[in-house]
Amino acid sequence: MHIFLRAKHWQLFLLSFGIPMLLQIVMMGSIITGLSPNAGPDFIFSYFKFFPFIMLLFMGTMFGWFWSVATGLQSTVPAGIKMKVTLFKVFLLIPVIYITVLCITLPTLFLSLHFNNVHNPAPILLAFSVIVPLHLFSMFCIFYCMYFAAKTIKTVELQREVTFSDFTGEFFLIWFFCIGIWILQPKINRLVNQQKEEVI
Repeated sequence: MHIFLRAKHWQLFLLSFGIPMLLQIVMMGSIITGLSPNAGPDFIFSYFKFFPFIMLLFMGTMFGWFWSVATGLQSTVPAGIKMKVTLFKVFLLIPVIYITVLCITLPTLFLSLHFNNVHNPAPILLAFSVIVPLHLFSMFCIFYCMYFAAKTIKTVELQREVTFSDFTGEFFLIWFFCIGIWILQPKINRLVNQQKEEVI
């Protein structure tokens, strides 16, 4: 998994945004070109089966990067500074499981309700009553993972205990991952190279 630490910024961008965006463009293009006066909602719904693959590629790259940064750089954190790595792992695992299950089950649920002409709103309301709190908690976990990854990067860079004001920039660069990765990844590459030189 620590291969993400050695990856180039453009490689991570392609995996997390470039390829998923291209797949979405192709999918939308197929929908538009395939539309006809006789095409009903079934035609559009049939493309929902491709959505999980796009989402999992994007989230897999981002979560893999979080894991690599937060755990792979721990060996270069100064002695005496304790970071809550176990808590990070738990908080990372929660959205990974949630999003994976959601990507697999949600399109199937909507397709099943549509094709079976289920007009009873109770199943949908029940599903969303479960999904909404889980979604909010998963968002909290993701923000914590961003916080922890940013803190790890800055701690390794400055080689001292840091406060949020020290790594605010890194936090927002991670938040806006498609832009931030072009700035953060070269810095991470340098930190990893420095680590190798010190070992040698």
